[in-house]
Amino acid sequence: MDPVILFFLFGLVAGLLRSELKLPSALYDSLSIFLLLAIGLKGGQGLATQPLLPLLPQIGAVIVLGVLQTLIAFSALRLLFGFDRPNAASTAAHYGSVSVATFAVAAAWLAARDIAMEPQMAVLLAVMEIPAILVGIVLARGIHRDTDWKSLGHEAFLGKGVTLLLGGMAIGWAAGPEGLAPISGLYFDLFKAVLALFLLEMGLIVSRQVGELRRRGLSLIVFGLAMPLLSATLGLGTGWLLGLSVGGLTMLATLAASASYIAVPAAMRIAVPEANPAVSLAGSLGVTFPFNILLGIPLYHWMATRLSGA
Repeated sequence: MDPVILFFLFGLVAGLLRSELKLPSALYDSLSIFLLLAIGLKGGQGLATQPLLPLLPQIGAVIVLGVLQTLIAFSALRLLFGFDRPNAASTAAHYGSVSVATFAVAAAWLAARDIAMEPQMAVLLAVMEIPAILVGIVLARGIHRDTDWKSLGHEAFLGKGVTLLLGGMAIGWAAGPEGLAPISGLYFDLFKAVLALFLLEMGLIVSRQVGELRRRGLSLIVFGLAMPLLSATLGLGTGWLLGLSVGGLTMLATLAASASYIAVPAAMRIAVPEANPAVSLAGSLGVTFPFNILLGIPLYHWMATRLSGA
């Protein structure tokens, strides 16, 4: 197995056994910043070698994809699983958005197998963070005069994750491959080692969601497994219409199947304080994230190869 996956399993088992293992919170934040910047730099470096105008249809397509996923998730949670409106809207926003960590694992998985993907996938990652947040807020609260759109817009468009991704892409695009060469040893060569350490902490975090999964029962587990499969299918269809390569199809399916646990929880705390964040995180972190990195990514690649006829 890939060592980064083994690091995740190590953290998960250690957490379930109630080990005293714990990474300092400052180190976890530093690893997050490093991964976001590295992904942005890599995407910006690729963008420097191609025109930007052809990306506009792809950006529009993934915005529609994120909105559609959020609406489907909300309807399923309300009608099939009996969630109240605030928790259904908050959880749906998590599943309509994307996970940077899942993107990083998929990028490492593809790179280890010499499977190329389009460089603009980092751009699509940043774009897909935002629509689900806005749709989730409208589903939970409607549109009222007292809605603090300024604070919500700031959180959605200028949150840490989006800012680091866009900033890294801007630097990578402006510097280009030659300009980034002196720092490539840190941001590119050490990427997988840093990702392994990050996934060790993610395993510990996932182990803490077991209690909420027990309280919510089978419904959250079923949704946490079924929704990524449906979303991956929608992502594959979108990627096929956009003419993406097998690597691009795999990555877009992975992004669609992933669920946010950084940007969306922060925005939902402001917009929908009555929603229980433990419910959304138990699904996105306790079920969907492990499923995607252990089984989902190879499955989505297999589906992409069948769709493309490769």
